[in-house]
Amino acid sequence: MSESNSTSSEPLDLIRLFDICANVQAYDMHCNMVLSDATETIFYTEQDSPEIKSRTKKSDMVFIRGDSVILVSDAANV
Repeated sequence: MSESNSTSSEPLDLIRLFDICANVQAYDMHCNMVLSDATETIFYTEQDSPEIKSRTKKSDMVFIRGDSVILVSDAANV
């Protein structure tokens, strides 16, 4: 068996930055949520450009697992 080198010259970008604006239909004590009329905005950079770009995706209904929730805020207060 040959050994492979696990080091890389380029770091892995494992963090996706995104924002979801939606109406909360249901939630539980674990912060699992069912959202309606959701608009997800994903922020990203391309490898050859430092410019931050974004794209949006609309969904009628979305389930969000509670362990991925970082912040919940009222859109009226933003």
